[in-house]
Amino acid sequence: MTVRAVVRGVGHYLPERVVPNSEFEATIDTSDEWIKSRSGIERRHFAAEGQTTSDLGARAAEAALAHAGLGAEEIDAIIVATSTADLTFPSAATMIQARLGMTRGFAFDVQAVCAGFVFALANANALIVSGQARRVLVIGAETFSRLMDWTDRGTCVLFGDGAGALVLEAQEGAGTPEDRGILATDLNSDGRQKDILYVDGGVSTGTTGHLRMQGKEVFRHAVEKLAETAHAALDKVGLSGADVDWIVPHQANIRIIEGTAKRMQVPMERVVVTVQDHGNTSAASIPLALSVGVARGQIKPGDLVVTEAIGGGLAWGAVVLRW
Repeated sequence: MTVRAVVRGVGHYLPERVVPNSEFEATIDTSDEWIKSRSGIERRHFAAEGQTTSDLGARAAEAALAHAGLGAEEIDAIIVATSTADLTFPSAATMIQARLGMTRGFAFDVQAVCAGFVFALANANALIVSGQARRVLVIGAETFSRLMDWTDRGTCVLFGDGAGALVLEAQEGAGTPEDRGILATDLNSDGRQKDILYVDGGVSTGTTGHLRMQGKEVFRHAVEKLAETAHAALDKVGLSGADVDWIVPHQANIRIIEGTAKRMQVPMERVVVTVQDHGNTSAASIPLALSVGVARGQIKPGDLVVTEAIGGGLAWGAVVLRW
């Protein structure tokens, strides 16, 4: 028998404040039509004053635990994917651990920007397959509104805040692609591309900084690399785009999502899309979309799901799992 990391529960949380595209028209040279035509985004959520990334992550974690029918004391590890942790340290994961009342196990953050949740899933899978943990709570949580330059219309209209979470549990499988759980992962990075997507702040500057992006360059890399990593992960288990029931991509831009699906030869009817409602929530976007996809009745037990993402670094990757 083969140990698989199987999804036991899923959940998400969005801040109460909804920000439509029209809200930007009063402060920058933009319009609802301009934003929608270039990104597919219609609205996004912003965290309230004093509401932190760990607050959002804890709420998503509580929803996932409830969906799984588990208590925090039954979790062995928490992994949080985020680029907007509350503090430089300690990790957002340990803050969420405390918030949940979890006094055993361990917790840590993963930082791979928008690809963070894919990297976190790969780490959680490794912990489970190696026997170091039986149940892992994997969270993507972000407050990207805190990194925006509100005078830069090319970036500030694209991002939102939110969190999503999965509970992964060790279960036995037959070692075939028909098993439930994570079947394959593919991770990549290329530090030479740092300057096309980064934040110009941190310990070295003594400031939080703002997000800076060369949009055309990011788009060019994204479509090519996302399709490649998805195919690489599928190839590891002898599967192809024709076998995929759902692509659940990083929700950055509808044109990137459409371009990737076309390269994978998967119709858009088999792609979970939430970017219109949430904007780009970075590491939170995939678990958010997974949770929404389940709530909509799209993703069902036994479905083959591919998630893929690319973010600053550049860092990119994909996970193939059977729900």
